[in-house]
Amino acid sequence: MTGYVMFRKDRLGRRGGRVILYSKESIQAYETKLEKEAECEEAVWCNIVTGNSTLTVGLVYRSPNISMEENKKNT
Repeated sequence: MTGYVMFRKDRLGRRGGRVILYSKESIQAYETKLEKEAECEEAVWCNIVTGNSTLTVGLVYRSPNISMEENKKNT
C-alpha cells in the first residue's frame, strides 16, 4: 500500500496463514522480536518511536480451533 510500511510474518510449511501490520511511512517504526515470539508462529511486532518514548505494537492470530493445551502453552 502506497504511503505505508509493511511488517509481515508468513506461516511456514503450511498453506495460508499470515499476519500483516502496516504503519504510515511518516511514523518512525521498525520491526522487533519478542522473547516469547518463537512460541507463536503467527505474530508480528514493531516499535513505534514518538519523541522520547517507544511503543511496542503487535498483531497475533490465534485460530478459533486451537486446543486448550495449545492455548495454555502460548500464554
